[in-house]
Amino acid sequence: MPVYHVGVISVGIIGASGYTGAELLRLCARHPDLHVELATGDSQAGNAIADVYPSLAAGYRDRRFDRYEHGVADGLDLVFLGLPHGASQAIVPELRGRVAHIVDLAADFRLKDAALYSTWYHDAHTAPELLADFAFGLPELFRPTLQGAELIAAPGCYVTTASLALAPAIRAGLVEPTGIIVDAASGVSGAGRVPKTTNAFCTVDEDFTAYGLLNHRHTPEIEQVLSTGRDGSATIRAQVLFTPHLAPMNRGILATCYARPTGTLTTDDLLDHYRAFYADEPFVVVDSRSPSTKATLGSNSAHLTVRVDERTGWVVAIGALDNLTKGASGQALQCANLALGLDETTGLDAIGVYP
Repeated sequence: MPVYHVGVISVGIIGASGYTGAELLRLCARHPDLHVELATGDSQAGNAIADVYPSLAAGYRDRRFDRYEHGVADGLDLVFLGLPHGASQAIVPELRGRVAHIVDLAADFRLKDAALYSTWYHDAHTAPELLADFAFGLPELFRPTLQGAELIAAPGCYVTTASLALAPAIRAGLVEPTGIIVDAASGVSGAGRVPKTTNAFCTVDEDFTAYGLLNHRHTPEIEQVLSTGRDGSATIRAQVLFTPHLAPMNRGILATCYARPTGTLTTDDLLDHYRAFYADEPFVVVDSRSPSTKATLGSNSAHLTVRVDERTGWVVAIGALDNLTKGASGQALQCANLALGLDETTGLDAIGVYP
């Protein structure tokens, strides 16, 4: 692995004009070792970054969004892809070998089974030969595969929340891996920056609705994570019924997950297990308090709790995080730090903004 020096790691963000791209720009601006040399956003090409996102003015006073062209990223140390699903499949084959590390925030290379893309995304994968080369970017569960990785597929916000909430119990065999229920709610920024009737103010305000019933595309991703051990090998076959909801808030994910215990458990036992599982994790808080999205705002942290309901025989695991930080761009940066051999926490906050 190359030895990098402070402030000289060159970074490109392809798809920097969307919400995840803007969050990457924010995080990279305060990272002591990264320097953004390329920030493409074809829909905003030529426009000042600070005009589109005034919050970034102090870090990008005179910068404008670039247009993506073949070869524009050549020689960069690190490239983040913040593109709509499908676009990375066309770009990664030409980028690989021309840049040192690629972290993709889309779903293009998350699933290991190429056939699942036809089933859940309704399109055949165009670069299936690369799927096995991507490390799955959830450090708390797969850190060994991320250290020094060339190619990383960062998971989605729903997947991160549900997986962190369920994995400790599943890996220890404390709950059944099948018959799991995940009910999760996301802020509107999870739908992206492009205006749609479903994310317009008058649609979302004073409303709370479920969508993607029985067929949301993140379902196989959650199942893949929960079926996989720390070393990346499949150990069990998990099955999840996942129902996402849209909540009238800007940012945040709250996932309430239900599973059946395999034996006798108490809430104290389970909390102790979760605390031990995540004891060395800087971005995971395990507490008896019920997590809230507001508590994670702007941070790279996930807040978790668990309960055993002896009356009904269910285990309840709850997780909350900021969908644009730990659920997307912050986690991508956390993975990049690992790939580059930097301290994993560099440039990231564990403490949220309140109120």
